[in-house]
Amino acid sequence: MDLVILGLAKEPAGGVAGWAAGLVDTMGGPGAGLAIALENLFPPLPSEVILPLTGFAAGQGVITPASALFWTTLGSVVGAVALYWIGMLFGRDRVHAVWARLPLVRGSDLERTEQWFARHGTKAVLLGRLVPVFRSLISVPAGVERMPLPLFVTLTAVGSLVWNSVLVMAGYWLGDRWDLVETYVGVLSKAVLVLVLVAVAGYVTVRLRSGGRAQHRRVS
Repeated sequence: MDLVILGLAKEPAGGVAGWAAGLVDTMGGPGAGLAIALENLFPPLPSEVILPLTGFAAGQGVITPASALFWTTLGSVVGAVALYWIGMLFGRDRVHAVWARLPLVRGSDLERTEQWFARHGTKAVLLGRLVPVFRSLISVPAGVERMPLPLFVTLTAVGSLVWNSVLVMAGYWLGDRWDLVETYVGVLSKAVLVLVLVAVAGYVTVRLRSGGRAQHRRVS
């Protein structure tokens, strides 16, 4: 395998993209897998950069597309399992203890969330792998709720393969314009974050109003 081919084309020189390109140049497919495993553990590392860049490397002949998909999906599963174990070791009791100390929340809210995950956990893990931001975070509640590990790994692998395939092959087909993927997925990520912030703001507003009404009734 000629590891200098990527350097002859539009290889990024710095930042996350340069770091990921260096891993792929040096290690090939396993380097891409390592980058994605770390992306799962540290969400600020953007998959929308690492995956299309890996596809670009495949287009330049540094690795094959099959190798790119295999190693990035394996890396996704490894990173997700690490977060799953963190959630499992943290445990339900500790989650409840921490939740009880938080302002503006109720124990019943957490219980409803647990009940929802018990009913829809398989869909949440599978589809969560396709949603920016939540791709990594969904592994933690799966561990807390002790979803069977074989089921978790299977759902994570399938969801990750779909997500990775879209971004890797986009980079492969776009060639020198692989960074366009980052632009469009970045917009989607920002939209998801805005929706989350709006939901949190709405939740806090409802809690503050209900708390104010309860206090008013006690004074009356």
